[in-house]
Amino acid sequence: MKFIDEVKVRVEAGKGGDGCLSFRREKFIPFGGPNGGDGGDGGSVYFEADQNLNTLIEYRFEPLHRAEKGQHGMGSECTGRGGKSIYLKVPLGTLIFDSDNDELLGDLTEPGQQLMVARGGRHGLGNIHFKSSTNRAPRKTTPGHPGEARNLRLELQVLADVGLLGLPNAGKSTLISKISAAKVKIADYPFTTLNPQLGVVRINEETSFVVADLPGLIEGAAGGAGLGVKFLKHLSRTHLLLHVVDVMPVDGSNPVENVHIISKELADYAPELAAKPSFLVLNKIDLLVPEDQENYCKKIVKDLNWSGKVFCISGVSGQGLKELVNAIGEYFYQEKEDF
Repeated sequence: MKFIDEVKVRVEAGKGGDGCLSFRREKFIPFGGPNGGDGGDGGSVYFEADQNLNTLIEYRFEPLHRAEKGQHGMGSECTGRGGKSIYLKVPLGTLIFDSDNDELLGDLTEPGQQLMVARGGRHGLGNIHFKSSTNRAPRKTTPGHPGEARNLRLELQVLADVGLLGLPNAGKSTLISKISAAKVKIADYPFTTLNPQLGVVRINEETSFVVADLPGLIEGAAGGAGLGVKFLKHLSRTHLLLHVVDVMPVDGSNPVENVHIISKELADYAPELAAKPSFLVLNKIDLLVPEDQENYCKKIVKDLNWSGKVFCISGVSGQGLKELVNAIGEYFYQEKEDF
């Protein structure tokens, strides 16, 4: 299924039913009086978070959604039936904006969470309400009120605890496939990941976290180059970033410069993302001679002047993955304790 993370839709709540103009007509009761009933309220439009969905693609093909109108009032003081409300399902992590003024209406992050985006119109009043001592045969009613209508923008930001950053072919897809059950495309050419991929990493029966693998960034991404910048917004909910670096790039580039490129693009796109806690993950160390691995990694860390945690791993052989996963689990445990 194609991943769609932003769509525009229009929602229209139902109009309220009109009040009824009616008089009681029965044999031997010549002055029965007014008995027109009220109309029914119009249906409203709600969005509801559904944990079984992971894309907004359905709204790409169905951009207009209308709730049911309220039924008009009837004689014999019968109230019209209220219009049915509609509940539109969206994935967890969906932000709902009013596209006319860019106002954030709601953020659906919990299963079953609901948000009313268009309220149904209120019902009209029948002529029974306008009877008085001076007006015993009122011919006055009120019409139902129109329902609210809105143009909306739905924006999906995936819910993940850990986000993977790196240039194309840094080994992010291999890493997420090794530490989780995520089924991702792995190949020896750039941009094998075209859409965000999620994987659940389970440390034990009580501890787990979700990892998001995004398309690789390239230099100039903050200005629109490449694919990754389109999905960087999905990192806004993450608590921890992993800078995945290929220690032996096939293009002969410098790993230190590659880290600087990613850091710069992240800061240019959103400074708050660049300020998030992060680990440096030096990947593909299996390409180095075993006795040179430690010194080579230390040199990269020194040249970067990196003060945070560093992990030397091999996504292919599995070297260092257990230590990385345990460190992430410990980070979230400590974060919970501090909270």
